[in-house]
Amino acid sequence: MSHSQDRTLTLFFDLDGTLTDPSTGITRCIQHALERLGRASLPKAELVQYIGPSLRWTFLRLLGSDEEEPIEAAVRFYRERFADVGLFENEVYAGVPELLEHLHGDGYPLYVVTSKPTVYADRIIRHFGFDPFFRGIYGPELNGRFDEKHELIGHLLGELSLDPDQTVMIGDRARDIESGRGRGTRTMGVTYGFGSERELVAARADRICHSPAEVRTAIHECTSDSQA
Repeated sequence: MSHSQDRTLTLFFDLDGTLTDPSTGITRCIQHALERLGRASLPKAELVQYIGPSLRWTFLRLLGSDEEEPIEAAVRFYRERFADVGLFENEVYAGVPELLEHLHGDGYPLYVVTSKPTVYADRIIRHFGFDPFFRGIYGPELNGRFDEKHELIGHLLGELSLDPDQTVMIGDRARDIESGRGRGTRTMGVTYGFGSERELVAARADRICHSPAEVRTAIHECTSDSQA
């Protein structure tokens, strides 16, 4: 099937663990926040599991408390380092620039849909020169609105008047897959980020890809299936 036909699939890309590897910046900022709170720091290897979910979810677990005050303090301390330093301790996964260039050139509408606040996600996307590829960058607000990805996806489907069945949520963690499934979208898991294949299978991803090149192939196959 020719791929010059009009595209019907809209693609939602997670950011952390899907487009870029932010592990150095995120783990150092978590360590900074814990130290500012007088808590024992943890090694990077123990903190990478927290890449993906919202900060408030992360600190609730790291602090072992659901009290609002220490959690919000931890978020502030994290952001004081992240805003100027941690934001750019970040690397693009090999093959991602080519993936975005091809999908954009093929006419797919691309959006970033992330658990990282929009103000930071926007700066990262621009820093790496990806902004021409995306029609919009969406994440939570700093006050916590849309911290839950399923709420963000539901909001976007309505705001953009999208058909969930013609929308694909692409991400590396179970939360990405479950949030998309919960809103009726198609889902695609990637294993080169922070989630394991086992995690993505358990979350019932429609497709699982092991590289950005596989993502492109899978998108075209999904498009062919939807146009058949």
